[in-house]
Amino acid sequence: MSFSRREFLQALAVASAGGMSLQSNFSHAQSAAQKFYDLPKFGNVHFLHFTDCHAQLLPIYFREPNVNLGIGAQEGKPPHLVGEYLLKFYGVKPGTRDAHAFTYLDFASAAKTYGKVGGFAHLATLVKQIKASRPGALLLDGGDTWQGSGTALWTNGQDMVDACLAMGVDVMTPHWEMTLGEKRVMEIVEKDFRGKVSFVAQNIKTADFGDAVFAPYAMKTMNGVQVAVVGQAFPYTPIANPRYFTPNWTFGIQEENMQKVVDEARAKGAKVVVVLSHNGMDVDLKMASRVRGIDAIMGGHTHDGVPAPVKVKNPGGVTLVTNAGSNGKFLGVLDFDVKGGKVSDFRYKLLPVFSNLLPADAGMSALIKKIRAPYESKLAEKLAVTDGLLYRRGNFNGSFDQVILDGLLKQKNAEISFSPGFRWGTSLLPGESITMEHLLDQTAITYPYTTVTNMSGEMIKTVLEDVADNLFNPDPYYQQGGDMVRVGGLQYTIDPAGGAGKRISEMRLNGNLIEAGKTYKVAGWAPVSEEAKNAGGEAIWDLMARHLREVKTIKAVKLNEPVIKGVKGNPGMAPI
Repeated sequence: MSFSRREFLQALAVASAGGMSLQSNFSHAQSAAQKFYDLPKFGNVHFLHFTDCHAQLLPIYFREPNVNLGIGAQEGKPPHLVGEYLLKFYGVKPGTRDAHAFTYLDFASAAKTYGKVGGFAHLATLVKQIKASRPGALLLDGGDTWQGSGTALWTNGQDMVDACLAMGVDVMTPHWEMTLGEKRVMEIVEKDFRGKVSFVAQNIKTADFGDAVFAPYAMKTMNGVQVAVVGQAFPYTPIANPRYFTPNWTFGIQEENMQKVVDEARAKGAKVVVVLSHNGMDVDLKMASRVRGIDAIMGGHTHDGVPAPVKVKNPGGVTLVTNAGSNGKFLGVLDFDVKGGKVSDFRYKLLPVFSNLLPADAGMSALIKKIRAPYESKLAEKLAVTDGLLYRRGNFNGSFDQVILDGLLKQKNAEISFSPGFRWGTSLLPGESITMEHLLDQTAITYPYTTVTNMSGEMIKTVLEDVADNLFNPDPYYQQGGDMVRVGGLQYTIDPAGGAGKRISEMRLNGNLIEAGKTYKVAGWAPVSEEAKNAGGEAIWDLMARHLREVKTIKAVKLNEPVIKGVKGNPGMAPI
């Protein structure tokens, strides 16, 4: 890897701000910057993994959560550790570049020090660097790749397809990709990916006869060793997203079929079996405890940046479970040493992608520039300015979520507003302009309709209870991996450890208890029903663009969060 003078000066500035000693010549300082990505080769089987990039081609800011609760048996265990709890658990030194990457701590200040993260041109450089020392290494894409930006929406995912092909992705499994619809997904798989990218999913079947829609796994030979990569698509796609996008396909966890697929791959000679999963980490941990013969699950969906694998015992031995964050912010590198036909040892590193420390790959930069050119002026429109930090991520609310809730309340003249608990969406530092691109980073979906509904108090409670059960059900197989629906106007109390239908209480509007039989005007967006699609409704980005233009300046945002019972001392929650 070589730096131009301009790129070197950028790296030098970051290195200096991060506490590195300044060197008197370019070669010494360049060496200091490169040291962060010095990852010696180990073993003879290698996997590189990114997931949940949500179509972010350019470097971004992304704040990790200060609330990621683990309840019951999951309390205090990865991935439910935040802030200083996470640093202590993994032995990460506070105030370092790694501490900034893995936690929310002092985010705005640290972001100014260390710069933006991700960006496909910088990720491409890192991938090439790691692959250069690891012949035959496979690049795995964990899904949620073709959705999350304005250009992905407007090109029907083609921008990300082209970028992933240029990156050299070898194997992929899906989730949000399905919101482009069956026809578009098959078009990409059968045309763009044919002979280049293995699109795998053991748990997607036809609704009529239960036939496999995609190959369940990809078999590869690496340095004389046969390896299998099994695909596990997001199990709850037709529930969490509109069913009408995939009317002819079924999903589900399909644990029994997973075991059959793993056994088949082993029988055909696979000495290493890795599952490329979009289950969410808690689901992966349970699956790892029950399915034999998996060496590692490289997971996504819940956006957890987990520094080290969790070793899970099962009847067949031990399975490593990893999760590689989101937004192109991390690259996971898993090395196996295979001897005598089995894995004898491993090394794993989750590398943060700091764009100021990695020169942009020229070819990827040119492609990104070409992709964005027709849309640059529209994306760059300045809608407002934010006085405070804006982010989305956390079990109950985020400041950009709150901005959306406030916009829905005002623009729809509603009493209560709901916004989905999506975990994607980039962050903005205090003083930044909110552009149309930033707004689309929070809202760019293929079902963006805004709604106004007259809902009874009883129905409001039912909605909150259902989402709470999806998030806090003690059985991971019943968790869907999102965060709690964000709520504007309404206050409530939640007991995450309560039973189904008994977690929500003390619902109030303007200080008054919500009445079960009373009707309230509720605004929302992203409805999953086909009736809502047919009814249309203004797109959320149009509503919010109007709102932001009217407001002009977003003052420090006060989060509307519930009162949370029974979480004192929980290492998955830290006050800010």
